Amino acid sequence: MLIFMSFFFIAGLVSFILKRKHLLLMLLSLEFTVIALYFIIMMYLGKMNYEYFFSMIFLSMSVCEGVLGLSILVLMIRVHGNDNILTFSSLW
Repeated sequence: MLIFMSFFFIAGLVSFILKRKHLLLMLLSLEFTVIALYFIIMMYLGKMNYEYFFSMIFLSMSVCEGVLGLSILVLMIRVHGNDNILTFSSLW
């Protein structure tokens, strides 16, 4: 099962690298990677008979990361009209 979740993590990273032109696709692949990491942490904590308190902290931080990414996406679409990274320039 750990190999399966590690494959999900690697697939999320590869899709993050390959879909670097659009911010929405980058955010979706980043969330996929975070979910794979969450499952890996849950399996590790379950195997070692630890408490699951750290998983709740990790889940709340990943929610904050997702909300921050979506707010940047909304701001970018309002200012530039699309989510294409190549049209974004911070020099103006």
